[in-house]
Amino acid sequence: MYICVRLIRRSAQAGGPYPFCESMSDHIAALSPDAATLAVAAAARDRSPSPEAPTMTTGTERAGIAAVARPAGGVRQRLRDYVTLTKPRIISLLLVTTWAPMVIALRGWPNGWTLLWTMLGGYLMAGGANAINMFIDRDIDAHMPRTKLRPIPGGRMSPGHVLGFGITLGAAAFALFALQVNLLSACLALAGLLYYVFIYTRWLKRTSPQNIVIGGAAGAFPPLVGWAAATGTVTLTAVYLFLIVFFWTPPHFWALALVKQKDYGRVGVPMAPNVWGERETMRQMLFHTVLLLAVTLLPVTYGGLGMVYGVIAALLGAWLLRDVILLMRAPNLTKPAWKLYRNSLLYLALLFCAMVLDGVVPQGRRGDPVRLRHPDAAAEAPFAR
Repeated sequence: MYICVRLIRRSAQAGGPYPFCESMSDHIAALSPDAATLAVAAAARDRSPSPEAPTMTTGTERAGIAAVARPAGGVRQRLRDYVTLTKPRIISLLLVTTWAPMVIALRGWPNGWTLLWTMLGGYLMAGGANAINMFIDRDIDAHMPRTKLRPIPGGRMSPGHVLGFGITLGAAAFALFALQVNLLSACLALAGLLYYVFIYTRWLKRTSPQNIVIGGAAGAFPPLVGWAAATGTVTLTAVYLFLIVFFWTPPHFWALALVKQKDYGRVGVPMAPNVWGERETMRQMLFHTVLLLAVTLLPVTYGGLGMVYGVIAALLGAWLLRDVILLMRAPNLTKPAWKLYRNSLLYLALLFCAMVLDGVVPQGRRGDPVRLRHPDAAAEAPFAR
């Protein structure tokens, strides 16, 4: 659990879970080694924070700068670019929201092989979706500072190669789920990829400020996948876990959009701050945060999750709500928005870890046989004959 939380804290530097100037690598490659070093140093200096601003360089941007600093070509650099295409730090949070439902559903640790195949398949499917996303967004990536050094706009990979890589990862993930786990988890994982690629990236991202609200469902599929991998079914509690991630996504990503709104405005992507304005965006963040807090407590009302989780969820919710309110009251939005963005990543990781902790706590009075509460037993009881 500690390792998972550390991964999520590092992922805060990598950009959101969703969401294109000439290639800098072409120019720098033509320079002498000393000149190239100076050029990379200048690029890093341009991205360094001012005394009054926090560090807001994403993992993708740092990987691009590092790639430009290294000699062109080479197997090691190609492997690094493949990893960059999958956005590994972002995927770390998706894997936490896949693993936790498996523990909750079984009220204990899943089979080691099932867990391994599910984590590997989840990484491959999410990595494939991210690679296809970079293929589709290659035109706007070239014009955004945090993305213009990605493998395609950086000139290190061709668009067709990246598309083929993404499709290959998705196909391999589907086959792995279907053959080693079960068909339901394979279909749900594939549905998440298709939703992210076609509903969010191809349709909503460039056409509507509701892109994150509706498109956020793509990042909410991992809990369904994890539950299905562990049990072969999808139950009411699994749906609530889906809704938790769904309602968490808008305030999380809009915090980043507030910081990066100039980038989105430059390429014509209608993110909420660019269309609604900052004040309305923050009001919507508050509204969705309140909805999120209510949804996180719903599983406690019917016994799907217990009081251990309920208390931790309430405390974490108060922490997240406080950050949103502080953002709304701040005279300068950059620092509190970036803080909210990072803290919201940690919030979701800790929330799902609290579910795991609750799931392994035995229920019963002293002297009674130990009983592990089934997450949907209370919900199904009214329908039992």
